[in-house]
Amino acid sequence: MELLQLQYFLTVARLEHMTEAAHSLHVTQSSLSKTIGRLEADLGVPLFDRSGRSLRLNEFGISFLRRAERALFELEQGKQELRDLSSKEQSTLELAVTAASTLPNILRAFRNKQPNIHFHVQMLTTQEMVDRLLRGEVDFCLSSPSIEDEDIESIIVFNDPILVAVPKGHRLADRTSVTLAELRNEWFVGVKRGYGTRDLTDAVCKSSGFILNYVYEGDEPSRLVSLVEAEVGIAFIPGTARDSRASLRYLEIEDPGMVREIALLWHKSRYISRAAHDFREVVLDYFAGLSESIK
Repeated sequence: MELLQLQYFLTVARLEHMTEAAHSLHVTQSSLSKTIGRLEADLGVPLFDRSGRSLRLNEFGISFLRRAERALFELEQGKQELRDLSSKEQSTLELAVTAASTLPNILRAFRNKQPNIHFHVQMLTTQEMVDRLLRGEVDFCLSSPSIEDEDIESIIVFNDPILVAVPKGHRLADRTSVTLAELRNEWFVGVKRGYGTRDLTDAVCKSSGFILNYVYEGDEPSRLVSLVEAEVGIAFIPGTARDSRASLRYLEIEDPGMVREIALLWHKSRYISRAAHDFREVVLDYFAGLSESIK
């Protein structure tokens, strides 16, 4: 069995289409088909159910996929560990977030500590983040909610109360707190389903007996305060993302369920480089200080 066969197999398994997989791998379709065929011959079982150029993993393929992903994951971790041991610096720290409001302060603190380390950050849905984490493509995730998985290590670093932001001319603008029932008929702006805060607020409101009315759903949380300011709708905003604009008012929500957990996640088997260790310490120190400051 060859390493190239495993790499080709993972691509075909992900795309489930021979032509698209060949294009992604920059090889001919016939070459890719022959490589997959040799792998199946080596294993003694078919890995896909075929229908024209489309393929779907069968029970053998699903089982083998988990093993192949783990094998390539371990090889990549070995390469990363050797790079780290042979160099004083790691070129890039890969990060994924669903909770981005605290990220600027954390990255500033990390850059002060490690000015020569680069970082690459992706804002993702919860499922996208988990997929990349399990494939070993990111070092750490800042996630809300926390994730439970046998391959993922998770530390809850902060409990972040969710507020409701309203424009200064809103009927509730002179209040300091509000019940969920009072928001039943409001128009909301928010992020799309799949982001932690959106999924949490939808679930809490549904358990209170109503479905939120959205007039805007996007994938940029930072844009919501501008939409509230423009009186397009009101929004649920995590306390750590609170904006100081005078045109906005933030109200506490009288429901204990309107608190999001922020968690730091990493793959249990992923090699933790020296730069990654430093980043984890920066994150833990930052949230410890934030918790202390609000007591």
